Amino acid sequence: MSSKKQGNTHRGYSRRLEKRTMGNTFTYHLTKYFSDYLPNQLAASIHTIRSYRDTFVQLMEFYKKSYRIPPEKLEYSSFSAQRIEEFLKWLEDTRKISIRTRNQRLAAIHAFFRYLQYRDPTGFSQCAQVLSVPFKKAPAVPVSYMTLEETTFLFSLPNQKDDMQLRDLAVLVLLYESGARVQELTDLCPCHIRFGATNTITLHGKGNKTRLVPICDNVAKILKVYMKRCGRDVPDCPLFVNRKGEKLTRAGTQYIIDKYINMGKKQKPDYFKSRITNHSFRHSKAMHLLEAGVNLVYIRDLLGHTSILTTEIYARTNPKIKEEQLKKNSTSINATAKYGKKEKEDLIDWLKKAL
Repeated sequence: MSSKKQGNTHRGYSRRLEKRTMGNTFTYHLTKYFSDYLPNQLAASIHTIRSYRDTFVQLMEFYKKSYRIPPEKLEYSSFSAQRIEEFLKWLEDTRKISIRTRNQRLAAIHAFFRYLQYRDPTGFSQCAQVLSVPFKKAPAVPVSYMTLEETTFLFSLPNQKDDMQLRDLAVLVLLYESGARVQELTDLCPCHIRFGATNTITLHGKGNKTRLVPICDNVAKILKVYMKRCGRDVPDCPLFVNRKGEKLTRAGTQYIIDKYINMGKKQKPDYFKSRITNHSFRHSKAMHLLEAGVNLVYIRDLLGHTSILTTEIYARTNPKIKEEQLKKNSTSINATAKYGKKEKEDLIDWLKKAL
């Protein structure tokens, strides 16, 4: 089916769905939210849309089981702060979700009801109730990153004479050098890479934001060899593929990382004490730049953070930076004697007599 016919089919389905849901204002707005607002107006990523969708599927399941209210019967009056809190508790008890996942589910619910407040004022009070449900405070999770020595050692492990291990090396060094999120890496095509006086890659990240990231000559050289030897130089094809020739996935990327981390642990048991994930490469790059004295503003731009407040977590976490700042800003305390020897003896005598 052509893309034009698919588009017409999708629009026709959306119109039919809207017509069926017009009788129920809540259901109508939920349909519009997922069919139009998130993908078209907000330009949310497919991962965000799926996450929000899963939240509402679970929410509807909860209402059906707990209150015997089927999805098509849900209305504004069905929702309250108490019921949303019961839903979150239900998720924790039945799905055994973490606090972080609980908060993600609540964030998805908040986002929809915030959208709803501006679309239908008649449900404003119900929306306000739902938006009053607080997030649960979670314990701070330490940032997992590798030392510079660990990173260098890890890159020495793949055998570049083997095509698959050359691919693995290209994945590892590019994850680190670019500070890319794993999805940004797996979405890369050769057309996103530019070699020249300044080597750059274009990353398409969260919120449909695009950023241009420079890469060093050594990494560019590894990429050139990999692309030429493994035939990954077709502009619009995936840069990284698995053994079946399919686009590398998040799980596939983590498999590559785990393989070399385990190999490294056998050779150097003192290395890689914390769990190393694809995101650890991003953390490691930020930490190493910070230790080298690079301004947080540039690190923020490299990582694609919206606010520098997000990037500041690296400055707060890095023990080396803390130690240097404490040494730099501490003042030496020199205790100066206030009393001479005779004065001290007189003071002691006075205290003995007075007390």
